[in-house]
Amino acid sequence: MSTSAARLFRTLETDALRAIVEAHRRYLAGRSGGRRAQLSYVDLTNRQLDGVDLREADLSGARLNEASLRGADLARATFFGADLRDTDLREANLHQADLRGVCLRGANLANANLEACDLREGLIALQDRVDGFQVLSHDAKAHESQIAVVAGARMVNVQTMGGPRAADLSDTNLAGARLGGARLIAALLDGADLTGAAVDGADFSNASMRRAVLTKVDLGFVNLEGADTTGVLRSPPRAIFIDDRPLPDVLAEHEAYCDSQGAKGKIAKLGEVDFRVVGQLRRRRLTALVAPGAVFFGMDLSGAQLQGADLNGADLRGVNLKGADLRGAKLIGADLSKADLREAKLGPLAIGEGRLVRTDLSRAKLRLADLTGAHAQRARFLQADMYGVKLRGCDLKGAELEV
Repeated sequence: MSTSAARLFRTLETDALRAIVEAHRRYLAGRSGGRRAQLSYVDLTNRQLDGVDLREADLSGARLNEASLRGADLARATFFGADLRDTDLREANLHQADLRGVCLRGANLANANLEACDLREGLIALQDRVDGFQVLSHDAKAHESQIAVVAGARMVNVQTMGGPRAADLSDTNLAGARLGGARLIAALLDGADLTGAAVDGADFSNASMRRAVLTKVDLGFVNLEGADTTGVLRSPPRAIFIDDRPLPDVLAEHEAYCDSQGAKGKIAKLGEVDFRVVGQLRRRRLTALVAPGAVFFGMDLSGAQLQGADLNGADLRGVNLKGADLRGAKLIGADLSKADLREAKLGPLAIGEGRLVRTDLSRAKLRLADLTGAHAQRARFLQADMYGVKLRGCDLKGAELEV
């Protein structure tokens, strides 16, 4: 973080934070000694605040990335321009909270209450004694706030480039969240998981919802005017037929091909097929499967045999691939965000004497994926998005990790 950026944030010792929370509790109860919590521009990164009661508190511009606020009561709190990247907000109450201009990229809001909250665009411009006015923003790649310095400017009626920053909920888990009446005008919801979310009366006008998951979501009373819904993932069809044969039969024929070393059955070619209709593929024999651009979102493929499979551009977000054999697989441009790849085999595949095929994850998205204990010798990760990847015990000998 730059020196000018550091001056904008203050830190609190644990005892000082505890005292502020206690005074706020007394404030909410109307008791003597109470005082509304003023936590604006406080660095609360990685703090454990599960179940905290901060209703009506001021957290404008605060840094809460990777903090845990599970089950917290944050109704009517002000988070204007705050950094909530990768924050755990499961079951949190954000009813009528001011979330204008916040960054919630990668946050977990599963089963949270966001009814009537304000997620419109917002922009913070603060005056610094040394550097003048500064526009506060949160870089999606770096784990720190970035500031554009406009030394000495008055900024009266000035239009900043790009305008106010929309609330960023990209890749956020909003499964089961209550968003009734929420204002998400121009919000960034690319890749967000809204499975089963209640969105009656919500305003998504001009929002970017590319690749968002809208399974079991009723959009009948939602404003989607001007919203970009390219690649939105809805509920899978009841059944999928390939050349008049149901998908499960096609997969069974593929397994017969694998078991008989090609004497029976045939290789399945299932590009852009939605595999969610089969429920799970745990420990299935899918060697050499051809499924570029296919959808496996949230499925269980643990222990599956996928050696040499073509999964280029596949949607593997949140997929359980623990212990799966992906040696020699093509995963170029695949989305493996938050996938479980613990102990997965990602090393080279021998296809003949002295001949090897390397697993290719070039340009793949591996944000917050877990590769603990994985075997990724000589695998390619060229230009891959490795933000937040867990690599403890992962064997990367000879791997190409250019990003």
